[in-house]
Amino acid sequence: MRLRHIEVIQALLQTGHLGTAAEWLQLPVAEVERLLRDAEDQLGFMLFASVRGRLQATREAQQLQVEIARVYDALEPVQRLANSLRQYLAPPLRIICTPPLANQLLPHSIAALRRRLPDAPCTLLSQPTRDIVRTLLLRESDLGLSLHDPDHADLDCQVIAQGKLQLLAPHGWLQPKQKYISLQDLAGQSMIGLEGHDPLSPALENKLHGLRPAPVIQTRVQTHQMMRSMVEAGEGLAIVDPFTALGAKASGLDSCPLAPAIPVSLYALSLKNAEASPAVQTLLAIVTEQAAAMLTN
Repeated sequence: MRLRHIEVIQALLQTGHLGTAAEWLQLPVAEVERLLRDAEDQLGFMLFASVRGRLQATREAQQLQVEIARVYDALEPVQRLANSLRQYLAPPLRIICTPPLANQLLPHSIAALRRRLPDAPCTLLSQPTRDIVRTLLLRESDLGLSLHDPDHADLDCQVIAQGKLQLLAPHGWLQPKQKYISLQDLAGQSMIGLEGHDPLSPALENKLHGLRPAPVIQTRVQTHQMMRSMVEAGEGLAIVDPFTALGAKASGLDSCPLAPAIPVSLYALSLKNAEASPAVQTLLAIVTEQAAAMLTN
């Protein structure tokens, strides 16, 4: 028997009806009937008998059913592999970005990309900027997105959007419709600090330390997302990037920019002289559009 014969026998065993089996196999009824007769001719015995309008498996067909099921079980990994290979006929789009972008900007952008390119495979990783640089140099990623310019000779760095550092505060801490807050208003306040290397931190902390009295920083954390969590827990105020602030504001925290403003840029990073695929170009255009919309709201 050929595999097509086995498919027809399995469909008839499951459905007991030529028409339903034909729909299942997406074949004309006449073709299913022909394949059944051909299989019976090769085997030398009947597989099904018509009983009250249904095809009832003969004793021989019932004995074959166990082995046919084993054939289908053996074909399943082959089908999974074929699906995987078909998926990667288009080169996968590999994106790496810093955590604030992975939490807020990129989910919306990739969803928009999927609507335009439904079959484009995509991988998103979240890493600090130094690791973004490494993966780009090793050609393990196609596009990097960061709020910091790594200033690396082998990378192209393009500003695609700009925003401002934002104060995060518990709900009700700011005045209704307050548009900004002066740094001087943070004098003596309990605040959450940022631990580790962050290019935005030194300039900001110098400004805060110049306040009289200086803010009280008893807790330091590693990321802006953790700062947001600390504000939610009532640990104090925090100054975060505008994308983290957007998510925090949506969850009920107060947020507004500082005055004077401290600008933040969104950078697209790529390997110099590397040709961007159509999927990368499409995603970059989407990210640029989405970021601009988020930062102007």
